[in-house]
Amino acid sequence: MTPDVVASYDRVRPDADYIKRVVMIPMRDGVRLYTVIVMKKGVNGAPILLSRTPYDAKGATQRTASQSITEILPVMDADFVQDGYIRVYQDVRGLHNSEGVFVMTRPIVGPLNTTGIDEATDAYDTVDWLVRNVPETNGKVGVVGSSYLGFTTLMAEINPHPAVKAVAPQSPMVDTWIGDDDFHNGAFRNPTIDFVVGQSTGKAMGGEDGARIAHGVGDDYTLYLEAGSTGDYMRRWGVDQYPFNQKILQNPAYTDFWSLQAVDKWMAAQPLTVPTMLIVGQWDQEDSYGAPAVYRAMKPKDVNNDMVHLVIGPWRHSGVNHYGYDLGPLTFTGDTAEEFRATYLKPFFDHYLKNAPDPHTPPVLTYATGVNRWESSPRWPAGKPVKLYLHDQFAASFEAPRPEAKDHDDYVSDPARPVPFLPRPIDLHDGAQWKTWLVHDQRFVSDRPDVLIYQTTALDHPVHVMGPPQVELFAATSGTDSDWVVKLIDVYPDVSPEVGQGEKAGMPGYELPVGIEIFRGRYVHGFADAQPLTPGKVEAYRFGLPNIDHVFLPGHRIMVQVQSSLFPLYDRNPQTFVDNIFNAKAGDYRKATQSVYHRAGAASGVILPVADR
Repeated sequence: MTPDVVASYDRVRPDADYIKRVVMIPMRDGVRLYTVIVMKKGVNGAPILLSRTPYDAKGATQRTASQSITEILPVMDADFVQDGYIRVYQDVRGLHNSEGVFVMTRPIVGPLNTTGIDEATDAYDTVDWLVRNVPETNGKVGVVGSSYLGFTTLMAEINPHPAVKAVAPQSPMVDTWIGDDDFHNGAFRNPTIDFVVGQSTGKAMGGEDGARIAHGVGDDYTLYLEAGSTGDYMRRWGVDQYPFNQKILQNPAYTDFWSLQAVDKWMAAQPLTVPTMLIVGQWDQEDSYGAPAVYRAMKPKDVNNDMVHLVIGPWRHSGVNHYGYDLGPLTFTGDTAEEFRATYLKPFFDHYLKNAPDPHTPPVLTYATGVNRWESSPRWPAGKPVKLYLHDQFAASFEAPRPEAKDHDDYVSDPARPVPFLPRPIDLHDGAQWKTWLVHDQRFVSDRPDVLIYQTTALDHPVHVMGPPQVELFAATSGTDSDWVVKLIDVYPDVSPEVGQGEKAGMPGYELPVGIEIFRGRYVHGFADAQPLTPGKVEAYRFGLPNIDHVFLPGHRIMVQVQSSLFPLYDRNPQTFVDNIFNAKAGDYRKATQSVYHRAGAASGVILPVADR
């Protein structure tokens, strides 16, 4: 009758090629943070590569049950640990195995945070402990991470520890009201709700069983539509009382709660002391705004143009850390992610952490989709502004509209039939849908009467766009509020190219989006103060599309689509002004006639940063 239970099992066997240590690192306030340290056996005098995560440091370091270091760590770590780097993952305070209290994207010490503790101080204390207590290190630390980890990476260079020699924030969460996870230009992104529930339940360890709304299966389009407002949806499922959801519900406008924790503003106020490589995917479906925004904030301090670097790859969100052969229907020339990591990212860290020769990292490195090649530029944007005008008869061209032409086009936007952002049925938890929606063929909405479509004739020369296209939309509504969605699209010719071995099928007639963005009309005169629109009054809506390096090839057409909803990714605008859209009632949702103008003095279009034209 001996007991048949053992206390634990050590998965790291004597023949493993690595050493793993789990430690609790004390912060200045006594809170201890769970930290996993992994290195190859025999490493000495090695640099540390640190990531601070809300997504479980323990799980990040046991990808596969194996005795090989490249198997237990994420794919992106392989080149580093094989070359003697010490890899460190740490749970941020309050989550998973760390002590303390979790606050979502905890603001730096200041008006919103008087505790004296933030992610910057935690990063400093962590680095200080590591360089003192890891005998195998050379005392130099790099910091890397994507999404929320991109945010914590940026925090590591606010009052940085002297040992932090280089950082690489990837798709960082920077301003989640202007253009990252939570809102885009005032329009709320419904997937935020599930993220908040998952990260704020217990210590983010509930997973599928305890931290996901149990609404069954079905079309999320129907689920959100039948709920009413997004506030009603939260109340229906009992998640409105989550503290961060309350912060969202109470701050629909760009209040101090959002503006005072915009990371690009923090970075603009800091001295530039740490070499920084900012990385983002061209089709980043979650955080397309942050990296370019921080680049704009930090670049003026880079007097020699050699400390702040911007990278835009042909990837989805966090795609730099995975396999970069393709994205949806697009196929690239090899694994672009591994190519970038080996050719640019690792040499960048090697130079600053291992005293390797200067790789002369380009100030700006972008991947030109359409022609599939990496390009270096001295600055960003690299193109010069050229306006693509919308015309009558649903044409588009680089010529200004004729004075005698029809001056506007109309459509009716019905909140009861919002335009979906993907073909239905929609499952916001389906990775196959979510990761590639930004490259989905837009022909699925081309026959809807509430979508206006303008396009050029077939191009007779390539149009190379390098930068963030800027929307100039002159529009009016019969309602008192409205959303405006603009899509910039590459329309493939109706031909059947020969498909080689290893390639995907051709894409005749494919409508490839290269930029999609939304703007909530009530903020046309300022994000901090919502105001009703005047029915029939033409307003100028100006906002940016995501940063791109894309070549529209000869024979292709450039298309612009305009609509007033993108559902259920974004909450519905009732089109009747209410103080807080989260509390809109059923009677507030009304049809509205939308008018897009293309006349002298109100010439709608998209300003393209064109290079090599």
